[in-house]
Amino acid sequence: MVFFLLLVLVAVVLGIIGVAAESLGYLLIIGIVLLAADVAIAYVRWSRRAGHRPIR
Repeated sequence: MVFFLLLVLVAVVLGIIGVAAESLGYLLIIGIVLLAADVAIAYVRWSRRAGHRPIR
């Protein structure tokens, strides 16, 4: 969970730097891709946990 939050923070910081510095637009792209990857990883982890519940 800490790793996920750290990656989200890095993605936000890269996005802010990419927007603030007009010539560093590639940082904005990297931040968006990193954020999308974080969301995909979180979705996969949540979907795996839902399948492991015992039936009562």
